[in-house]
Amino acid sequence: MRVPVLIALAALAVGTPDLALAQQMQWKTLTGLPTTVVGHRGFPGLMPDHTLEGYRRAIEAGAEFVEPDLVVTKDGVLIARHEPMLSQTTDVSERPEFASRKSTKKMDGADVTDWFASDFTLAEIKTLRAKQPLPERDASHNGKYLVPTFEEVIAMVKFEAGRTGRTVGIYPETKHPTFHAALGLPLEDRLLTALAAAGWTEKSSPVIIQSFETANLKYLRGKTNVRLVQLVDGGIDPNGVMMPRQPYDFVVIGDKRTYPDLVTKAGLAEIKTYADGVSPWKAYLIPTRQVDRNNDGRMDDLNGDNAMDERDRVLVGPTTVIQDAHAVGLFVHSWTFRNEAYRLAADFKDDPLAEYKLVYGMGLDGLFTDWPDAALKARQ
Repeated sequence: MRVPVLIALAALAVGTPDLALAQQMQWKTLTGLPTTVVGHRGFPGLMPDHTLEGYRRAIEAGAEFVEPDLVVTKDGVLIARHEPMLSQTTDVSERPEFASRKSTKKMDGADVTDWFASDFTLAEIKTLRAKQPLPERDASHNGKYLVPTFEEVIAMVKFEAGRTGRTVGIYPETKHPTFHAALGLPLEDRLLTALAAAGWTEKSSPVIIQSFETANLKYLRGKTNVRLVQLVDGGIDPNGVMMPRQPYDFVVIGDKRTYPDLVTKAGLAEIKTYADGVSPWKAYLIPTRQVDRNNDGRMDDLNGDNAMDERDRVLVGPTTVIQDAHAVGLFVHSWTFRNEAYRLAADFKDDPLAEYKLVYGMGLDGLFTDWPDAALKARQ
């Protein structure tokens, strides 16, 4: 394994990571080991999200973990879906027998109209087929694959670990825990029961549990020794300032702190009291901003395509979040890394490997990627 690339700090300071200025160094992760590559929802760059086939494809590519997002069926079974809503990732909207199941529910304070997993039994879920949610990606696998249960994901991962002779982990996310608790279908104990049945109850187990809320992680801390990670959501304005979004459990109890508060030194110290790691959106580590270089009062379309996307933003980092988290003993994972050019800041010149190499050089402990093969290629 070759050591990662560290981008010259002088270049970083002005937001222009020139890879030609890179120098070799040892890994700067918390453990000194190479950055962990997680197959985000499996291998969604090529396959529909959250299918056994997609997870298997990620493992075959070399991913060390795969990520099943967890929601609950009407009969209390954990299944792997990105959200409680089913229309974006399955063919439920095309099934006339389920037309009457479309409903409006209050989720994280907002009315959402869709088909919800909690209104379907597992048997009904198993009649649905997965589809690619992003129109720009390959849809040729639509309709081919079932929605897996969490137990099926565990069994597949164990099988693949045995087949390949290497450790493969799972990285479950508890989706909208306050929402599920209000339905009388809490996630946490169901998750722990499944992990116990798999023999995964210790910090050394190939499991990491993550959540965008804080209260359920604190509950889990009192119930299990497996590693826990605080997810940190975000949005960024044209000037590179993080928006003050909140964990929904903070909203419920009237806590005024925001996600950006969680990655301050004080916030990280508090996370350390109940979690092993922190997983901020990547803009907390390498923020970007739009620019008005000709001072005409309008943000510049840097690549001249008459559309504004990440290619029209420049890096203004890095921040000290990784170093600050390491200082209190937290590992840092981040998300989501993708190959499409329109998702990459102008500095990366449409090359996703350049973005990976930048964060590897910063000492990022792990990352979630839609293209694990690209992340591993950049790590070589």
